Amino acid sequence: MSATADHAEERTSPAVRLGFQPGQVVQEIGYDDDVDQELRESIEEVIGSDLVDEDYDDVADAVVLWFRDDDGDLTDALVDATTYIEEGGSILLLTPKTGRTGYVEPSDVSEASTTAGLSASKSVSVGKDWSGSRLVTPKAAKSKK
Repeated sequence: MSATADHAEERTSPAVRLGFQPGQVVQEIGYDDDVDQELRESIEEVIGSDLVDEDYDDVADAVVLWFRDDDGDLTDALVDATTYIEEGGSILLLTPKTGRTGYVEPSDVSEASTTAGLSASKSVSVGKDWSGSRLVTPKAAKSKK
């Protein structure tokens, strides 16, 4: 019965679909009042603790990066985010969906990711206003195979 419950959670929990696991330290960057609270709560439920903020002074297992078109340079933001994660960690880049304030072109995400030395391993819709891309370092991507 518990296996069925676990599989049901995988289908319904965006945090599980995005690869978050219990016990992980997840750092959140770019938090503002427009973020998807349900996704944040889903991640916290899966990892079993609160997300840590930008002032966290240790390395994290993963980073959640909320990024809008007017937040500056995406490449710089991604490079900075890689300094916060363990080797083999991932970055969940969240950008507003098409037609939403702050929308970022997919080509901009792809170019910035490549320039920052990251590759997209999974993209997912994470709510009515946000799209997510799970980005990994090439070394981490190779070790997943």
